[in-house]
Amino acid sequence: MKTRLTRFLAVALLLFFVVPAFAQLPQKLAGFTNISGIQELKISDRMENPFKEKYVMFFEQPIDHSNPAKGTFKQRVIVAVADYDAPTVIITEGYGAAYGLNPRYREEVSKLFNTNMVLVEHRYFLESVPFMQDDSTITPETLDWSYMTAVNEAADLHNVNQTLRKVFNGKWIATGISKGGQTAMFYTAYYPEDLDVSVPYVGPVCKGVEDGRHEPFLAEYAGTPQDREILRNFQIEFLKRRPTIKPMFEKLSQQQKLTYKIDMDAVYDYCVLEFPFAFWQWGMKTSTVPDPKSATDEQMFNFLVRVSGPDYFAEGGDSAPFFVQAAKELGYYGYDTRPFKGLLTIKDAEGYLNKLFVPQSQTFKFDKYLYKKLVKFLATTDSKMMFIYGQFDPWSAVMPVAPVKNEQLKKKGKGRQTMKLYVEPGGSHRARISTLPEEMKQEAIATLKEWLEL
Repeated sequence: MKTRLTRFLAVALLLFFVVPAFAQLPQKLAGFTNISGIQELKISDRMENPFKEKYVMFFEQPIDHSNPAKGTFKQRVIVAVADYDAPTVIITEGYGAAYGLNPRYREEVSKLFNTNMVLVEHRYFLESVPFMQDDSTITPETLDWSYMTAVNEAADLHNVNQTLRKVFNGKWIATGISKGGQTAMFYTAYYPEDLDVSVPYVGPVCKGVEDGRHEPFLAEYAGTPQDREILRNFQIEFLKRRPTIKPMFEKLSQQQKLTYKIDMDAVYDYCVLEFPFAFWQWGMKTSTVPDPKSATDEQMFNFLVRVSGPDYFAEGGDSAPFFVQAAKELGYYGYDTRPFKGLLTIKDAEGYLNKLFVPQSQTFKFDKYLYKKLVKFLATTDSKMMFIYGQFDPWSAVMPVAPVKNEQLKKKGKGRQTMKLYVEPGGSHRARISTLPEEMKQEAIATLKEWLEL
């Protein structure tokens, strides 16, 4: 779920070619006035990626779907063709989609069933930012964030679906990872008729800016009691070594030109508080944690920076859209400062997301409407949905509320019977169908195959 995502594929892997005579998709889309800028992308000749055609294009989308008079923006969409009669996976990305330009990229469900692939970049990210496309002077501080909502993002996906289903004839599957998993849920909740199957991976459903369920999950559940003690001892020792390690933070910040909205002591505190969350999110092993009794300051510093470095708390970057939406409607997690009383320079961590991450020129108030909608939808829907989580991933603390047991729905074959939940034992935020134990994996694949009638 973290927003420190690797962007190194963004430019280097974008290779355009002249559309050959046998290419079909541009001709099939020729009459659609809401699509522009179609360019062909290179496809890997590797056996695991046998697409026939692949393109990047832009969809004209309303900035505000409830009021088209607000104007439009261009949303980047990457489309790969396996077979026009095959199922189509729509990847409900929660961030930018530059990685889809990679000639070798193929989403897991698409690879499993040789489907077409439609990757939709989330509004307000990278090439799909409203207002900025027409005014280069706009910054995250001055950008109008009013239209960064789940309602609008679901409507964006609906528009893409309604256009491309005129070209692709098979069933439609929505899938996404982390924030993209959230997006898959929102899309399914708002437009269930668009989809035959949904596969959200590791998607959280939070009920507040600081939800409150992550802290006890980390303190009482993730790993073993011994694992948790190892991490806690590392944190405590790190805080005790502040006088000798803090200069390393300052040097690193100067070298990487990192700036913060808080002083360096507070940055130091937050990196230590973030440590166990990031550690379990990315599935690290406690055997790799330096022993505080013998480790040097440099060893302690290098390991913490590897897990939860200060760049996460730095200003700038491309994470503002996520944090704005988290502050408005997605929610986030908090930190428990009580175990470190007397060692922190901050009084508490309450309200840190708004203080550290969102544009300071604007104020955002959290609304629980989205949480309530999803809980109600998942309790009653007959949509076919498969959820994948990792056991020790902190985001599993806020996995969707399971549908309520309802005998009437059960007799009709609805509700819970169309829901599947798979949790990878000991797994992290990297949990996928492919990482599940073999028996569980084969069951998941067989279920999807049945749902898709393949």
